[in-house]
Amino acid sequence: MQVSSLNEVKIYSLSAGRSLPEWLSDRKKRALQKKDVDVRRRIELIQDFEMPTVSTKIKVSRDGQYIMAVGTYKPRVRCFDTYQLSQKFERCLDSEVVTFEILSDDYSKIVFLQCGRFVEFHSQHGHYYRTRIPKFGRDFSYHYPSCDLYFVGASSEVYRLNLEQGRFLNSLQTEASESNVCDINPVHFLFAMGTTEGKVECWDPRTRNRVGLLDCALSSVTADTEIEGLPSISALKFDGALNMAVGTSTGQVLLYDLRSSNPLIVKDHHYGLPIKSIQFQHQLDLIISADSRIIKMWNKDTGKIFTSMEPEHDINDVCLYPNSGMLMTANEAPKMNIYYIPVLGPAPKWCSFLDNLTEELEENPESTVYDDYKFVTRKDLENLGLAHLIGSSLLRAYMHGFFMDIRLYHKAKMMANPFAYEEYRREKIRQKIEETRAQRVQLKVNFNKELALKLIEEEGEEQQISKKRKQKNLPSLLKDDRFKVMFENPDFQVDEQSEEFRLLNPLVSKISEKRKRKLKILEELEAQGQEEEEEPEGKASDAESSESSDDEKGWVEEVRKQRKLLRQEEKLKRQERLKEDQQTLLKPQFFEIKEGEEFRSFKDSAKKQKLMK
Repeated sequence: MQVSSLNEVKIYSLSAGRSLPEWLSDRKKRALQKKDVDVRRRIELIQDFEMPTVSTKIKVSRDGQYIMAVGTYKPRVRCFDTYQLSQKFERCLDSEVVTFEILSDDYSKIVFLQCGRFVEFHSQHGHYYRTRIPKFGRDFSYHYPSCDLYFVGASSEVYRLNLEQGRFLNSLQTEASESNVCDINPVHFLFAMGTTEGKVECWDPRTRNRVGLLDCALSSVTADTEIEGLPSISALKFDGALNMAVGTSTGQVLLYDLRSSNPLIVKDHHYGLPIKSIQFQHQLDLIISADSRIIKMWNKDTGKIFTSMEPEHDINDVCLYPNSGMLMTANEAPKMNIYYIPVLGPAPKWCSFLDNLTEELEENPESTVYDDYKFVTRKDLENLGLAHLIGSSLLRAYMHGFFMDIRLYHKAKMMANPFAYEEYRREKIRQKIEETRAQRVQLKVNFNKELALKLIEEEGEEQQISKKRKQKNLPSLLKDDRFKVMFENPDFQVDEQSEEFRLLNPLVSKISEKRKRKLKILEELEAQGQEEEEEPEGKASDAESSESSDDEKGWVEEVRKQRKLLRQEEKLKRQERLKEDQQTLLKPQFFEIKEGEEFRSFKDSAKKQKLMK
């Protein structure tokens, strides 16, 4: 059993599991089942629940006891009894089945629409009657009040076959050139058909007149959708008296209220593939729509995705077991898939053990590989020196290579490459080195490179001491995002020629030297391994007091030197300014007098300007 989860909805695939090679004999299969726990724990819910090649349609009888499926090749129908968990019967047919309908509560009355325009009726014992319709059919529906079968297909007419009278009645003439699907409402028995022009025509079977027309092709095209051609109707399903879901060939699902011509919601599968099936789940108000690639479950009020499933093979049909959380699909593969989703509902009564089983199941999905066999190509055999085994019973040809026993493969590999362990060991060492490199501080230092190098050295010393003392490392200043800008922004560049830096630098350098000396003393004390702690502490404190006084004198003298240098530099700058001022000569300025005016003095011109203002 394989478990998957999407949107916190667990989906159990009951048909998944380890598969055995088809070319194994029955004796070897039995031996594997005895030896291998995984093979023995496979869940085969219904025995031989598959088709020879492809399954096309799958349905459940109204009483829930029988599951019927059709497929190829050869064309056939298989009926499975859920109470016995096995196949009840199999019947081969003359041509492929397009679709079929179970008319009775059990399997006693079945109608098949086949490819060659044939309509075949089966009873409990087998084939009962066969007739033919004028044009190729694509879908049909059964009208219970009048016992009429409505056939739609490659014609503008809807053919009616009355099962009570045993004859064809007057057909319904529609405006469509061809029709793809049809359905009858289970409450008021309104007949609806989807056309290739993207329209849905609704007919009243009592008066045999058309009562409504919906243009779904225009409604399916929204601002977000991209289509290449005209959407045709590929799926149709009624829900209750008023709701109807329509699927298009371009991958859209439209939900309608029959009282309105505008859709309530338009859901796009975003794959551009025709919608194959539409189902309604009433407990959670969900719509289950499927194309050939994906099954989507979404809320019919909001359109929000509930969960989705993507089987390994293309989907042909989807069937929801009534009043349960079981889902079955017909695929382009021999095996028909069975899914169990506990959120949708309980397990059916014939497999109620699934509820207890899924509670205990682990969420580790199993891989579908042959653990006892290794697939090798011809080149691999040449590298191992086993090319001479081709054609023997030790190799089984498959696709572009061979299957061989995994034990033989391991022995041959050890003989061909005896130093494989040394290579493995070197690779592991290289990976460890790469991991330690990745743990280092990776910082883009564009500015303050000397400060960054100093911090890295200090952190390395602190880490060594903390390892010896078995203490936790302090957080790194370089890894802190708050100080990252210091090494990336030029505004934070330290100006070493500024007055503040030159006055503080002696103090900082002395503190770092003092710190290094203290660390050296601590390392020496730890190396000596003295048992008494009070004496070394006293000695260290005396040493520190004597060293601190010397350090203070030293950095005070250094600061005085820097101040003296700053004064000298300031004096030199002043002298240079004076020299520049002396070199600049004062030149006379000339003023031009306007015509008609006489110059008396500069005071008169100032008075004149005041008067003008």
